[in-house]
Amino acid sequence: MRVLLQSPRIVNTPSPFHLKKRNVLIVNGRIAEIGDKNYPADKVIEADGMILTAGWFDVGTFTGDPGLEQREDLLSLARSAAAGGFTEVAVLPNTQPAIQTKNEVSYITRGNENRLVQIHALAAVTKNCKGEELTDMIDLHQAGAVGFTDGLKPLWHTDIFLKSLQYLQKFNGVLIDHAEDIWLDLFGQMHEGHQSTSLGLKGMPAIAEEVAVSKSLKLLEYAGGKLHFSKISTARSVNLIRAAKKKGLQVSCDCTAYQPLYLDTELSRFDTYFKVKPPLREKRDADALIKGLEDGTIDVLCSGHLPVEDESKLLEFDQADFGLINLPSFGSQLTSLSKEIKLEDLLLKVAENPRLVLGLDVPLLEVDQKANLTLFDPNAEWEFNSETNFSKSKNSPWLGKKLKGKAVAVFNNGKVRLDE
Repeated sequence: MRVLLQSPRIVNTPSPFHLKKRNVLIVNGRIAEIGDKNYPADKVIEADGMILTAGWFDVGTFTGDPGLEQREDLLSLARSAAAGGFTEVAVLPNTQPAIQTKNEVSYITRGNENRLVQIHALAAVTKNCKGEELTDMIDLHQAGAVGFTDGLKPLWHTDIFLKSLQYLQKFNGVLIDHAEDIWLDLFGQMHEGHQSTSLGLKGMPAIAEEVAVSKSLKLLEYAGGKLHFSKISTARSVNLIRAAKKKGLQVSCDCTAYQPLYLDTELSRFDTYFKVKPPLREKRDADALIKGLEDGTIDVLCSGHLPVEDESKLLEFDQADFGLINLPSFGSQLTSLSKEIKLEDLLLKVAENPRLVLGLDVPLLEVDQKANLTLFDPNAEWEFNSETNFSKSKNSPWLGKKLKGKAVAVFNNGKVRLDE
């Protein structure tokens, strides 16, 4: 199949066409031509005003497969990711059983050479993600795990955290941590502040994240290694990581694309679809995240995709599960964030930086290269509904709403998905 993309703006730092508008012809999964000519094609996409990047990569997607397939299986995850513009995702190890042996890694990654959306495994640091006993991380690395984390659970055990940093240095692996003091957040339902007090809900204080970030950075300074913080949410966390980078520590971080856009006031009506962890916080925190995205303190934007069943959301607020689905709606948040931050900079945090954090190659937009690409239209208006939601779950505050910003085409492994 020959697909011609007419005049997209190319954002791909390794490419000689970076920040230039060119016609791009893709033939049978490879980039055949890049130039100003109108090459003959079976499908032509008028892409003026759109941006073409390396295929988007999500760090830290949750899938229920294996064990919780009613929430999301690998097939529905791949379909949802492709619809959202992602050609690769790295899944958290919080499955049943956890991703902690070669067999589990193989189960996740088998078939990747033929998938439109390649699914990578983030392997557990500790057995069953309990934080008590280390897994065989060298074996998991050799089996194909791209990073190591306990996923939705923090690495609370200080000695385990220290030994993990030392252990991973044997193969230059990256430790990914969800920074949280579980005791300070115990029974918490939302951000601790004026809003939680007025609603009568137990709060999750910002210091619960900040204490964990501060401690982890001290351990990183002591032990060396590579550390990545997942889904940071507070102003103080941004400042701590910024200072650590200036000291030369090998530290990186991400935040969810929705975290800088929404505040804890969204919960004034006890909307369980906005019940997430880390919680939506105050304006000063959102402003600090924006600044961190602007100055490069925050390296990566992620979806925070966490599907759960209706039965776990349609409850009283304090009984409902945390989490929302966000792979399909991710592009609309990029458009919203682009009001504050250059869209090209945001796209690098989705297309290139996730791979750099994990030590993977960035796809190159150049003639005769394999097409691993995402075409994004920041002005596309669409409705997120049952027809455009390919997840098995429906826990999204944006379901049924009109959104702006969407990936209109993805290419990978000789396959293509075009949004009609």
